Amino acid sequence: MHDTPKSAARIAAFVLLGWLVPVLAQQKPPEPPPMPIKAAPVTRATLNVEVTAVGTLRADETVMVRPEIAGRVATLHFKEGQAVGEGDALVTFDQGEYQAQLAGSTAQVGLEETSYRRLQDLQRKNLTSPQILDEAKAKLDAARAAQALDRVRLDKTVIRAPFAGMVGLRLVSPGAYVKPGDDITNLESLGAMKLDFRVPETYLARLAAGQTLTVRVDAYPDQRFEGAIYAIDPALDQETRTVLLRARVPNKANKLRPGLFARVSLILERRENALVAPEQAIVPVGQKTFVYRVVDGKAVMTPVKLGLRRPGQVEILDGLNAGDQVVTDGQLKIRDGAAVTVLPPPETQPPPANKG
Repeated sequence: MHDTPKSAARIAAFVLLGWLVPVLAQQKPPEPPPMPIKAAPVTRATLNVEVTAVGTLRADETVMVRPEIAGRVATLHFKEGQAVGEGDALVTFDQGEYQAQLAGSTAQVGLEETSYRRLQDLQRKNLTSPQILDEAKAKLDAARAAQALDRVRLDKTVIRAPFAGMVGLRLVSPGAYVKPGDDITNLESLGAMKLDFRVPETYLARLAAGQTLTVRVDAYPDQRFEGAIYAIDPALDQETRTVLLRARVPNKANKLRPGLFARVSLILERRENALVAPEQAIVPVGQKTFVYRVVDGKAVMTPVKLGLRRPGQVEILDGLNAGDQVVTDGQLKIRDGAAVTVLPPPETQPPPANKG
């Protein structure tokens, strides 16, 4: 049988195909180009373990000014909202009655002193008995005590500031008759503020005097005030199971006022040189968490152990080192071992060239 031209062509095609198949099998498919991603370094920072609470601001010292005696208001020495110093006169009552009482008791003291001296002279001459002399001494002592009492009452006609502070609104007018215990005005010391707030009992073992805190109030939403705990109530609230804390917050600019609602952040622990990574770098897989590290242009899937979380940041307890580059954008497009190229930050990209 003779081979026809078609048979020869078929044989040549089979021979060529048998040679190409092994060659093509040995060739690897072309690798895809590196995937563009964004990355950020793992850094070190100081992290605070905090507990948040709400509280109420109180004046460092506060008192309602009230008289101890009855009388008519003669003079008000203060203006509402005025700052006063310790010992400054606030109110003076009509002193006529009390001055008269003191004058009468002073005269009685003089009379009793004269009588007592006469009896002493007679006693030296044995012209009187010791009992009469003792009775005269007792009368003199009683007269002096009455004089001291009248002097105290006269002093109480002037009410003075027990400490430096700011006077509130007055509740009486000149000429008004007041009785003991009537409200006149309030006096507040605003150089520093007391802050009372409660935290759950689970934090009790970690509380201590001297711990620092920050305070925010609605009156100044963009400002933070610093303070520190100085007292811890020894008894817990049985209903809420919370412990009452009291802190002192400096008030140099007198912005804070008693009664303000305060949002408190209490620092329980300060962690120095903690490893932190961007929060968007974390990739949860089941019950575990991973990040993609950029190593020699490759994405390496790395398990990590997380700690504290802060807005935009998360603490890395294990799995990374300071300076490691972790993928922050593009994790869904890559896999372990994929080639990647890190895009420069927006601020480092050159501006577009002007056309025209």
